[in-house]
Amino acid sequence: MDEIIGISASAAGGGLFGLLGTTLGRVAGFFEKRQSIAHEERRWQHETALAELQQKTAMQAAKTAMDQAHVDGSWEGLSASLAAQAAIGDSYKWVNAIRSLTRPSLTLLLWGIATLIWFSADSAAQANIVETATFAATAATLWWFGDRAATTFRAP
Repeated sequence: MDEIIGISASAAGGGLFGLLGTTLGRVAGFFEKRQSIAHEERRWQHETALAELQQKTAMQAAKTAMDQAHVDGSWEGLSASLAAQAAIGDSYKWVNAIRSLTRPSLTLLLWGIATLIWFSADSAAQANIVETATFAATAATLWWFGDRAATTFRAP
């Protein structure tokens, strides 16, 4: 009978140790899986942050390219305008005199209109008109006297 009790105790002890080993393996697997999930979450956060940085970089590059295209277009327009002005050539003196006075006269007229609107503006709706007239007068003045001064005012 001692043998049966010994065998039963051995079987029960082996079963308990087997069950304990399985339980410890499951607990270790649980912590390992939790660590693996945390690692994946950190990796996904890193990939998301990297994708956001790449998107911001692409947007900045597109904005820079658009700004550069705008500047290039402005310079091309100015070059074409100056080339068209140079291609006109000389004519009769009175024609050249009228042609030379047309833009400055229009610029002075535009400043006169802007001044008239400025002093007569009294409502918020007219403020937009004043801003537009001032912009147009400033642009015309800088265009005429700024860019064309070297070709227009020559020493006789």
